[in-house]
Amino acid sequence: MRQPLEEGHVTISRAAGTMTFPSQFMLVAAMNPTPDGKMPAESRSSPREIQNYLSRISGPLLDRIDLHIEVPPVKFREITSEQAGEPSAQIRERVVAARQRQHARFRDKPKITCNARMGSREIKSHCALDEAAMELLKFAMTDLNLSARAYDRVLKVARTIADWPVRKGLPATTSRKRFNTVRSTDKSGRKVLRARWHLAGTPSGSSGKSRS
Repeated sequence: MRQPLEEGHVTISRAAGTMTFPSQFMLVAAMNPTPDGKMPAESRSSPREIQNYLSRISGPLLDRIDLHIEVPPVKFREITSEQAGEPSAQIRERVVAARQRQHARFRDKPKITCNARMGSREIKSHCALDEAAMELLKFAMTDLNLSARAYDRVLKVARTIADWPVRKGLPATTSRKRFNTVRSTDKSGRKVLRARWHLAGTPSGSSGKSRS
């Protein structure tokens, strides 16, 4: 699992020879917060049992997952609300618009089709951070013990959210150069980062390069 997530291909070696196959995919996975499926505050499992359960996912694999999201229980008023959610068709339009920005950005690099495929050179070119963001990243790397791999993935997610077009009717503050990046668990299952950053000089939805 780690090789295709990291390199986009998988190599199979047997006595007769070695074959390499393309394997670019989007991994979406889910797990319960505790062995009995309840939230930690409601679970009958001990803290050690919960920790052992969360540790079934290895640190190297967890480190290769871009977003770690905690999903809270749906509240009663939300279940019974008559307010309709945003249609999937509208969400799809914004996804397509973001992908088009990325295709335009990497039009001269056919092997890079989206932000997730950026290498270190592209990350430095398109994901420059302002001073405040750099300080936050420094805090995350040192105090929260994020790895070098997590550093690259956080910046790729940041670039993607900056490419995301803003819906009409949202507050003005939402349309500025902001994004939220979430890596809510490390290999020990602890919440480690839920931070607001700024891409240097790039308004939300811009397809140009970030400026340092």
